[in-house]
Amino acid sequence: MGIAEKAHNVKIVGSGEKTVVLGHGFGTDQSVWKHLVPHLLDDYKVLLFDNMGAGTTNPEYFSFERYANLEGYTHDLLAILEEFEIQCCIFVGHSLSSMVGLYASILRPDLFSKVVTLSASPRFLNTGDYFGGFELEEIDQLCNAIESNYKSWACGFAPLVVGGDMDSVAVQEFSRTLFNMRPDIALSVFRTIFTNDLRELLGQVTVPCHIIQSSKDLAVPVSVSEFLHHNIGGKSVVEIIATEGHLPQLSSPEITIPVILRHIQHDINQ
Repeated sequence: MGIAEKAHNVKIVGSGEKTVVLGHGFGTDQSVWKHLVPHLLDDYKVLLFDNMGAGTTNPEYFSFERYANLEGYTHDLLAILEEFEIQCCIFVGHSLSSMVGLYASILRPDLFSKVVTLSASPRFLNTGDYFGGFELEEIDQLCNAIESNYKSWACGFAPLVVGGDMDSVAVQEFSRTLFNMRPDIALSVFRTIFTNDLRELLGQVTVPCHIIQSSKDLAVPVSVSEFLHHNIGGKSVVEIIATEGHLPQLSSPEITIPVILRHIQHDINQ
C-alpha cells in the first residue's frame, strides 16, 4: 500500500476506461458520494479518497501548517493521482474539494479532462463589491463557537448547512461525519476554508468547468456560481438546481445525482 493510499483511505471501484475522481468537502468524508457511486460503476473507474483532517483519517498525519491554505490539499490530490498512475480524469469536487480540483488543474491541466464543481466558492467572505455570503465577524463568531463547545456548535451547524431539521437522514449523516473530526482539526480546516481567497487564480483555469449549485445554499449564494463562470479562464457552464442546502448530493439525491451524471457524461461543446 502506497503512502497516499494509506493516508487518504483511497478506494477504487468500477471498471470503465475513463476515471472519475470524487473529492468531498468540509465535515464529510468519501461516504458523502454514496448515492452517486452506484450509477458510475458500470461505465467508469471511480477513485474515492478522504481529505486529510476528515474523521476517517489518522489525525497524526494532519499538519496545521500544511493545511493552513489549499495548497496542501492540492498537492495531496496530485500525489494520489500520481501514486495510482491516473493520467487523465474527470474530477468531481464538492465545496472545499471543488476549489482544490480547480487549483490542481492549474498546476497539472494534463491530468484533468474536466472539473465538475458542486457548491463551490473561491471566497466566502464579502469583500468590496464581491458578495461571498459572510462578514469576517460572523466567521470569528463561528470559530469561537467551535472552540468553546464543538458538539453544541455541530448540532446547530449541521441542519443550517444541510437545510433541514435534526431528524432528517441527511442532517444525521452530516452530523455523524462532523462529530468524527477532532475539534481542533475541524477548527483549523474551517478557518482555512472561510478565510481562503482563490479569486485571482480563476483566470488560470483552462480545463472545462461544470458548475453545479443549489438555488438555496446558506454557505454559497447563487451569485458566487455566476462569478466563477465569468472569471474562469477556460470554458465553463453553470446549472442551478432546485435544491436547498450545501450538500444536495445527500439531502436531495433524486434531483442532484442525475444532474451530476449528465455533467460527467456530456462535454460543454456537445
